Amino acid sequence: MIIGIKEVKYKMKVLVTGSTGFIGNHVVLELIRQGLEVIATSKDEKKAKDYEWYSKVRYLPYDLNGTNSNYFEYFHKPDLLLHLAWEGLPHYEALQHLEENLFSNYRFTSAMIRNGLKKIVVTGTCLEYGLQNGPLNEDLETKPVTSYALAKDTLRKFLEQLQTKINFDLKWLRLFYLYGKGQNPDSIIPQLEKTLDTGEASFNMSGGEQLRDYLPVETVAEYIVHIALQKRITGVINCCSGTPISIINLINNIIEKKRKKVNLNLGYYPYLDYEPMAFWGDTRKLSIALGGK
Repeated sequence: MIIGIKEVKYKMKVLVTGSTGFIGNHVVLELIRQGLEVIATSKDEKKAKDYEWYSKVRYLPYDLNGTNSNYFEYFHKPDLLLHLAWEGLPHYEALQHLEENLFSNYRFTSAMIRNGLKKIVVTGTCLEYGLQNGPLNEDLETKPVTSYALAKDTLRKFLEQLQTKINFDLKWLRLFYLYGKGQNPDSIIPQLEKTLDTGEASFNMSGGEQLRDYLPVETVAEYIVHIALQKRITGVINCCSGTPISIINLINNIIEKKRKKVNLNLGYYPYLDYEPMAFWGDTRKLSIALGGK
């Protein structure tokens, strides 16, 4: 031991793509709270400067469609990649997901891995399960019916195939439904809150009988970071509550919490043809992952 030299504890270096997105913003804040070194990236640095975390991270802009072949060096050789970026949402049926996003995301992630990245976490979607009803566990066969879900599911398979050639740690987090600060204003909860805040007499919605699995985005961010840092579980992991709630009950809970009144115009919108009527996530693998590092 060399006397007089203090031992310096190494800080894990984490790269977050899509840092200015709905989920990314909260994930960056959670990483900072955990005391990790954060490298944040997105296409628009001007937008990034508006976030409270901007001065607390190393921000490096990038474009998935760029030509840089060694992103690993560009991003200062991170220990862990949280890959949250994905363009074209919420247009789930757009061909962009298959014709552009799938390949640009694979080029980026595979380049990172080939150049030295050892740990990667990618956010997938519950829509990879397709039209299957009931509690959905990670061992079920995927049956995506939208371009978005098919592209995500295919990216996962590409990365799993790459694992047969290169040794790296892959965690694929299937996100279910989220709500909270920064959500797309066209989503049902922001639409309802806007209706309640403006005092409109009625709110147009579907029949509301669908059973869904919802979590606040802050909780999802905590789960993502915890799962990324733990070593007990890898592979596909549902990121969900495990508790189904009907849309009509979800809506009524929000109305009651806000102590407002509004007429619900049920059946105004048809049920979506790419979602089953009743599904939620199985949390057994999630519970193990959250049980310890």
